[in-house]
Amino acid sequence: MNSEILNRKPALQVQRHMDKMHVAIIILTYNEKKHIGRCLENLRGISDEIYIIDAFSTDNTVEIAESYGAKVYQHAWVNYAAQFQWGLDNCPIEAPWVMRMDADEYLEPPLIQEINKRLTTVPEDISGIYIRRKVLFKDKWIRHGGFYPHTLLRIWRRGKGSIEQRWMDEHIVLSEGKTMLFKEHIVDHNLNSIHWWVNKHNNYAIREMVDLLNIKYHFLDKDARLLNSDDPQAKRKRFLKEKIYSSLSPSVRASMYFFFRYIVRMGFLDGYKGFLFHFMQGFWYRLLVDINVEEFEKKLNGDHSRKQMVDLLKRDYNIVLE
Repeated sequence: MNSEILNRKPALQVQRHMDKMHVAIIILTYNEKKHIGRCLENLRGISDEIYIIDAFSTDNTVEIAESYGAKVYQHAWVNYAAQFQWGLDNCPIEAPWVMRMDADEYLEPPLIQEINKRLTTVPEDISGIYIRRKVLFKDKWIRHGGFYPHTLLRIWRRGKGSIEQRWMDEHIVLSEGKTMLFKEHIVDHNLNSIHWWVNKHNNYAIREMVDLLNIKYHFLDKDARLLNSDDPQAKRKRFLKEKIYSSLSPSVRASMYFFFRYIVRMGFLDGYKGFLFHFMQGFWYRLLVDINVEEFEKKLNGDHSRKQMVDLLKRDYNIVLE
């Protein structure tokens, strides 16, 4: 009996290792010491091939990542889309599937089980897999206001996916193949302070400003692949943003969006912490974007040429487009 167990154990270990070779994971980092250990410990359950694309962190993010066996590459930051695509183009990915994760995310145990069980049996005509995401704000699951269920294309066959080249709200798009939805969840649970959250959204507001300005003035090449993709939720949101939201007056659209999200979509059911999230992310942030847009347009002094916009973004916002 003992001999049989001893003989069987290495085979089980090999099988578990083989299971983890089916998906490679790419994570972008910059000063993520609070999250990266939790993330990598969690991902041990599905992969031994994890790549960190670090934007020259000044904390010990790199050391922590390397201690978990992740392969770390450092690359200067331009924006999320450019950084992630650099990772796709330069990491020596061996697994047949690729997964996108953020450092402040983790997989719920049922999703780990689902990935390990189902990924090897996905039909050949399936190139992408959607995952449901839960957002936690100050430890509160935001379930209402249109934030759940939120499905994202997070796993795709190697060589079949790339990321939209946008300054904000970038999605993975497939070159071919169908998609399917897994049942279980990724959790977005950031552990930083509200001060950090505000600073992050200050930076997001500038990136969102660039996208809104481009919708209006068309001074950048537009990556429209998402509108031709098999992603009804993302396509609907993109259509609403580009065709309806962007056409509304900046003085009213943030208020209308918050009312829709908090009242019509019943964000009030998320309680006090939910109110903080919906107000800050659904009103304050949207208003901040519009204030930045108005300030930018005022600085143009009526000159809406591409050169004027590109020069102004470089001079005042440290955004280099060419």
